[in-house]
This record gives sequence, C-alpha cells and structure tokens, in this order.
Amino acid sequence: MVENSHVLYARELALGIPEFRRVLVESGLGEVRPVDDEARLKAMLEGASLIVTARLDMPRLDRAGLDMAGLDMGGRPLIGVARCLTDFSWVCYISDLAVSAKAQGLGIGKGLMDEVARQLGPSVAISLISMPDAVGFYERIGMKRMPDAFWISRQR
Repeated sequence: MVENSHVLYARELALGIPEFRRVLVESGLGEVRPVDDEARLKAMLEGASLIVTARLDMPRLDRAGLDMAGLDMGGRPLIGVARCLTDFSWVCYISDLAVSAKAQGLGIGKGLMDEVARQLGPSVAISLISMPDAVGFYERIGMKRMPDAFWISRQR
C-alpha cells in the first residue's frame, strides 16, 4: 500500500464488474470464480443483498504513480470486497471475501468483516465457507468453526 493512505470501508450499491473481477483475480479467488464469464459476474453482483468494499484513499500526489485504469469512486482503488447474501434479520452468508494480494496481511479482511457486522447489527449471524488456505485467518479474527455444514456442488 501507499504511505500516507487510508482505507475507506463502505456499503456500495453499484460495484462495477471490472473492479470486482480485478480484485477476485488479485486476491487469488479468480482461480475458483467465473472471472471470464461477465454475465455470471454481473448476476453475482446483482444478486448480492450487501456489498461492502475497502478502497484506498490517498492524497492526489500519492496517486501519480498508480495505474488509474478501472478505478471508480473518485479515483479510490478497490482493494477488497465482501459480497453477501442476507435477510438483514437473522443470518448473512458471505459468498466472497477478497483482498488484493498487495493489501493482504494489513488488516483489510478484518476491516471488511467488521464493516459487514456493523452494517448488519448485533442480531444477525454471519456465516461463510472458507478456502482451505484462509481457515487460519477466520480463526484468528474470532470466527467459530462449524462442523455441521453441508454442500451440494454446482454443475458448472
């Protein structure tokens, strides 16, 4: 990350497909998400009931050396996203928690989880299915492992 920068966490109602795709790829989730299927990415975003983003906010001078292609929200690059399905009353399923590789290890994932919890309030439980290499992260931030989960695989 760039020095003298800050991370802005917020609910976004209209995240663009190019930014979403880029963060999925940069996070490593692009290997297991349909990043080459724009129609499916669009449906994934439109079907989400809550999207929380992490954007890098930095002074204009710090932006001079950045590749500005695909940036949104006034030139604030997307560095993380939590895409959620929820009823805003009982439970929230986090279907994607992605942080760009360059921003991993800096607390961005925890910040996204904290903002999701803040947006939902204390009466909504949060669940997710972790990628094997991310299990330690979820345990470190205090999530409880649940042994009684079930899965039916998708056909494509």
